[in-house]
Amino acid sequence: MKKDKTHFLSVVVPAYRQEKTIVEDIKRIQDALEKMRFDYEIIVVVDGFVDKTYQRAKKLRLKKVKVVGYPTNKGKGYAVRYGMVRTKGDLVAFIDAGMDIDPNGLAMILEHMEWYRADIIVGSKRHPASQVEYPFLRKIYSLGYQILIWFLFGLKVKDTQTGLKIFKREVLEKVLPRLLVKRFAFDVELLAVAYRLGFRRIYEAPVKINPQQFKFTSTIRFRTVWEMLIDTLAVFYRLHILRYYDDANRRKWRYDPELDFRINIG
Repeated sequence: MKKDKTHFLSVVVPAYRQEKTIVEDIKRIQDALEKMRFDYEIIVVVDGFVDKTYQRAKKLRLKKVKVVGYPTNKGKGYAVRYGMVRTKGDLVAFIDAGMDIDPNGLAMILEHMEWYRADIIVGSKRHPASQVEYPFLRKIYSLGYQILIWFLFGLKVKDTQTGLKIFKREVLEKVLPRLLVKRFAFDVELLAVAYRLGFRRIYEAPVKINPQQFKFTSTIRFRTVWEMLIDTLAVFYRLHILRYYDDANRRKWRYDPELDFRINIG
C-alpha cells in the first residue's frame, strides 16, 4: 500500500514479562499498521531485563521496529516516556504489549484524531461502541475513579487507564519534561497536565478487548487501589497547590539522563 505522507505515526509498545508473546505482539501490531494509510515506526520498550522479552524482540530485526530497554523494572509510565522521547512521528501513540487490546484499534484512534482535530484521543473501555465485558464491581470502581478525576482535574474522560492513546507531538513536547509519575497514575498525570497547559481537545474512542487473552477479575487489590489514589492526589497537589508543572517552575523539574527529552522532545 502506498503511504499517505500527511502524517507519520510512532507507536510505543511498553513490555514487561512478555517473553511468551512479544514476538507475536509485535507482528500483530505491524500487521495492523501496514493496513493503515500512514507510514509508521514501532518503538518497543522492555521495562526491565527480568526475562527473555528483550532478546526475543531483538531477534525480529524488522525494518520499522526499534527495540530498546533498560536493566531494572521502573513501571509502565517510565517505559512509555522512555519510548516517546525516541520517536520521530508527528503523531505518537502507545499500546500495551500482551494484546489485551486489539491492535486494529490503532486505526480507530487515528481516525478519531482526524475527525475531531483532537490533541489527544483516549481508548476507552467505557465508550458505548467498545467491545468489552467486565464485572459489576469493576464498573463501580471505574465510575468512582471517573468522578474523582472529573472533580480534581475537570477531565471529562470516562476511562483514563486503558493502554491505548494517541497524542499530537506538540502536546508531548510541552508535557513530557514535566512528568514525574512512573507507575499507577501516569495516564492521569499526562492528561491532567496537558489539559492544564491548554490542550483541551481530548476525546475518547472505542476499543476491543481480546477475551482470549484478557480476563477481568472481580478481585481488586486494596494496595493497588490505595497506591493509585495516592499517586492521583499527589498529581492534584503538584498541579494546583505547588503549581509544579507551570513554566515558572521549570528549574524545579527533575532531570533524568535516561529520559533525555533533548533527544527529540523540546
